[in-house]
Amino acid sequence: MLVRRREPYSSGPRRRSPRVRPANIVHQTISSSTSKAPRASSKMTHMFVLAVRLLPWIRSIVPIRCPSRLRRRTGAALLGLLAACTTPPLAPPVAPPSARDIPAKPPSPQDNAPATPGQANAAPGATILQARSRWIASAWTELPGWSSDRPSELWPALLRGCERPAPGWAGVCAQARSAVASGNPFSDDATRAWLERRLQPYRVETHDGAPEGLITGYFEPLVEASRTPRNGFRHALHMPPGDLGARSPYWSRRQLDTLPAAQTALRGRELAYLADPLDVLLLQVQGSGRLNLAGADGKRQLVRVAYAGHNDLPYQSVGRWLIDQGELRAGEASWPAIRQWAKLNPKRINELLWANPRVVFFREEALPDPQLGPRGAQAVPLTPQRSVAVDPQSIPYGTALWLDTTEPLSNAPLRRIVMAQDTGSAIVGAVRADYFWGWGDEAEAQAGRMKQALRLWVLWPKT
Repeated sequence: MLVRRREPYSSGPRRRSPRVRPANIVHQTISSSTSKAPRASSKMTHMFVLAVRLLPWIRSIVPIRCPSRLRRRTGAALLGLLAACTTPPLAPPVAPPSARDIPAKPPSPQDNAPATPGQANAAPGATILQARSRWIASAWTELPGWSSDRPSELWPALLRGCERPAPGWAGVCAQARSAVASGNPFSDDATRAWLERRLQPYRVETHDGAPEGLITGYFEPLVEASRTPRNGFRHALHMPPGDLGARSPYWSRRQLDTLPAAQTALRGRELAYLADPLDVLLLQVQGSGRLNLAGADGKRQLVRVAYAGHNDLPYQSVGRWLIDQGELRAGEASWPAIRQWAKLNPKRINELLWANPRVVFFREEALPDPQLGPRGAQAVPLTPQRSVAVDPQSIPYGTALWLDTTEPLSNAPLRRIVMAQDTGSAIVGAVRADYFWGWGDEAEAQAGRMKQALRLWVLWPKT
């Protein structure tokens, strides 16, 4: 299975895991006010009465190891006898628990025991461990905005994911296909109820318990292109060269642009020509794209180019390079900002491009249905705004997820159910996702702006 590899084109400050804030310490002080001391005889009388009244209670909870002859004595000597008996120190009185302190059910050893994916009705707090995350069993009421989404929109992504179901999903996928085949349309409420009957929510955390991570966005570029180098279309996309596997690493981006031997290796491997070298970089960053091709006869054809390999050199963010050069401030290295910088600095474009030595090669695919997205790492087509890329060592492909984040550059909530169907070399970590926006100008704008906090729940089959 071919895994699409997508790289981030910008790099902001590294996010730190939230620290646990220590609880406030309350210092209690003893009042400094004074009052007149009581008489000694009165004090002794009260102490004697108190001791007599407390003795039965003390004997009921603390074994007093005194000789029987001492226990028969009464009177003023009682206080001294009690002090002389070898008793364990008394604990301070404990107030009776309030109603909120009493657990709803007796604790069970299974409550915090590791669970197994597919366990029905997982106990609250039950844990599933993954290589880079842990899942904590939760209630549906813990999912922020669960009742406000349009879950009926998930069906296309769910059915595509069921073409290659994750382990444990075969039963739910069979029921999903049967439900859709019945021909009865599912409303949002009916879909929500259908999901709740079959899936169990699990909160995703790091192994040390951090529940917050990062979400970014990506899209499928739509670029004007030509089959032949003409009318300014002179920047080529290439298929993998024939000697790609013969040397590792392969030629760098700069070497492929400048060295005759490297350029010879690419000759005859051109797929198409673009007008802007930044569009070449954009397609390589995103890992796939759509080309609106103009042929020599003037006819146009819409095709897809998909990831087919790279030159085995490390990816370097051009946005990070602009920040290090002092050309952009941290947090400003969005794709529109990179394009604007290039317009203002045309003589430095090669310097910008060569800062990233990695080159991605492509293959051409037919596009019979323009409403289908590119194939992700799960090898199924992605669905705009219902597919995400994840770290497969945290979440398996084909898993339903609940996202709790915000719209790009906004405090407006973005909370919805999606399918984990893709990955990328920059998508690493427990609570990490890359949101597929689709294609077109609006998708490009949203993806370029998206970089904010994320909380995540896995929705796993109960049986």
